[in-house]
Amino acid sequence: MSKKVVAVIFGGKSSEHDISKISATTVMRNLSQDKYRVIPIYITKTGEWKLYDGSVDNIVNGSWEKYAVSCILSPSTEHKGFFRIVGDKIKSIPVDVIFPVLHGKGGEDGSIQGLFEMSGIPYVGCGVLSSAAAMDKAYTKIIASHVGIPQAKHITTYRHELDNMEKILDKTEKKLGYPCFIKPSRAGSSVGVTKAENREQAKKGILLAAENDKTIIIEEYIAGHEVETAVLGNLDIQIAGVGEILAADEFYSYDAKYNNAKSRTVIPAALPAETVEKIRKYAAKIYKALDCRGLSRVDFFVRENGDIIFNEINTMPGFTSISMYPMLFEHEGISTSELVDRLIEAALSGEER
Repeated sequence: MSKKVVAVIFGGKSSEHDISKISATTVMRNLSQDKYRVIPIYITKTGEWKLYDGSVDNIVNGSWEKYAVSCILSPSTEHKGFFRIVGDKIKSIPVDVIFPVLHGKGGEDGSIQGLFEMSGIPYVGCGVLSSAAAMDKAYTKIIASHVGIPQAKHITTYRHELDNMEKILDKTEKKLGYPCFIKPSRAGSSVGVTKAENREQAKKGILLAAENDKTIIIEEYIAGHEVETAVLGNLDIQIAGVGEILAADEFYSYDAKYNNAKSRTVIPAALPAETVEKIRKYAAKIYKALDCRGLSRVDFFVRENGDIIFNEINTMPGFTSISMYPMLFEHEGISTSELVDRLIEAALSGEER
């Protein structure tokens, strides 16, 4: 049996560029050399596409980048692959499936998925609509509300409304009070998030969120456990157990997640069995409501009284050594190698997105 050619795309223009490199390294190390031939494709922070031809071990340090060769993905179904470009020489590189290990803007917001759809190449993960809707917290909240999944009280405002800042702050204090959380709707990985304890902090938080996105979410503060579960599959899905985040900071910020060694995860979470089952059911419900495919990590809060509050869904979760998604399935007896294999099988299954 001939090997499937897998293009692993990593990097990208988002704030999670460096995390993508680490995740892609994990994915490539766990792709069976007996089953797959891997074509690593790097997207620089400025949006250039490069073909990487070197050791996986060097991806994170970036020492190879100046030697990488330009390439592009053909949007034509005639080619189903990439073009390697060196000077005036162009070489076609056909691929069987794409594994986009891209986090945040430009990677899991539906934009690159649209390019994959045009190319006709199967790819791992959610389609255009589900990626875009899941990336946009404001739209995710609309869908979660429609299917009856409990979530935090919140206000949605927009960059063009910030001339009425005092009115927004008045509404925040009346509906939510302090502390509250302020987030850009489509930034990803806790980028641009503020915990505001008073009006002045809320104002600064709104302005910071507006630097990252035109849509701003202001949410009530939820005291309790921060937990996550993982979903695998297309229409026939598998839900992992539940893990808890123990953040080393006031909340699970980007620094707390990736730069503070005191942050840790606990699997399984110390929750009653009925609470765990309800979380898993809500995860399946939002996954199906968004018409997701392949994989997602779904995040919740659990109040001390047992109430479950949906937080967000991430359609391309991390594959780093501290990432909850692979750890949850590892606890279910599914190794990372088996996990990436099943994700590729799901992409190749032919099930419509």
